[in-house]
Amino acid sequence: MNDRDRIAPYATYFSRSIDDVARDLESYAQLLRKWQGVQNLVSRETLDQMWDRHFGDSLQVLKLVDATDQNFLDIGSGGGFPGLPLAIALKDTGAKFTLVEPTSRKVSFLRTVSRELGLNVNTLLTRSDQISPSSLPAIDVITSRALAALPQLCDWIAPFFGPNTRAILHKGREHVEEVKQTLPHWSFDVLSTPSDTDPNGVLLTISNLRKKSVS
Repeated sequence: MNDRDRIAPYATYFSRSIDDVARDLESYAQLLRKWQGVQNLVSRETLDQMWDRHFGDSLQVLKLVDATDQNFLDIGSGGGFPGLPLAIALKDTGAKFTLVEPTSRKVSFLRTVSRELGLNVNTLLTRSDQISPSSLPAIDVITSRALAALPQLCDWIAPFFGPNTRAILHKGREHVEEVKQTLPHWSFDVLSTPSDTDPNGVLLTISNLRKKSVS
């Protein structure tokens, strides 16, 4: 299976041809391999599984994105997953991506990829809890991958929630327990979608997130 075939399951969601998206992803992969030598952007064990473990894992979010979603917020972006592959897939649609990352070298990498590929991405060198929600447009979709357990994530993402905001979160084998740990403190609707790339993982779609009052 070639690299183009690995992203083919998501091609119906792309705003451009699969060949155009694959070219941009390959440019991204080349930059990531170049920068990996000076900044640990992804685990070394997964560097040779880029198209499956990172690109495919990111692009599966597209199945849960609506055509009306225009403003995306990705927290703890690290090497750019899932934010940058999504921005590549939705390039020229008008969708805007804000990536939040507190490590300066990683931010330099994210900005380099965004600039060289002409992506509609704004990368912030900060933590999400240091951002004033009023400084951002109304967020449609919040994404996060391998950042923190769900109770902590809810603390970080709640300030950016509006009535129509959804969070689409990559979670692993502990997702059921994480939801149980979160329910005493937060009210929310949740949809669990099996991961295409991790047999033990899911995408959790969180909506109507509200902090429960303390009795």
